[in-house]
Amino acid sequence: MSPSKDVLLSDSRNEHQKALNNIFYTYYFLVDKINDQFKKYDITRQQFNVLCILKLIQPESASVNLIKARMLDKMSDVSRIVERLRLKGLVLRQSAEKDKRSVEVIITQKGLDLIHSIDPELDLLGKLVGNLTPEETSLLNNVLDKIRANEESSNQSALMAEASNANTFAHSR
Repeated sequence: MSPSKDVLLSDSRNEHQKALNNIFYTYYFLVDKINDQFKKYDITRQQFNVLCILKLIQPESASVNLIKARMLDKMSDVSRIVERLRLKGLVLRQSAEKDKRSVEVIITQKGLDLIHSIDPELDLLGKLVGNLTPEETSLLNNVLDKIRANEESSNQSALMAEASNANTFAHSR
């Protein structure tokens, strides 16, 4: 174990805490590897994420709000990211026809070419989990989905309760 992992996992009060700490450690390990790959192309993970979102919806454009909703990193400043991509010639920005305050973004051929050139590098990152058997990989995917499903169902319950409270409040007037 590395010294940083020793410190992170030494504070594990129970197996659930240890699992959570291990997920954090693995997340940062993977992010470092991914960042190293993107540095070669003078692009960030968040910029790549925006390009992939735009590639999926092409030839249509996307509003900044739509891009933000689909981003993996919800804390990203999408307007700033889009502007940096525009300066690199990877996207085009234009005011929306219906709402001039809204900005529409579309990927350029240069942006598509960049994604195409990065794809083989991302395939190499898959080797980071290459030591897992197909069964272990499937189990890992299922466990990670289950962790997120727990939060997603909690969010759904909170939304339902909020809607119910708003409905009760409206009827009490």
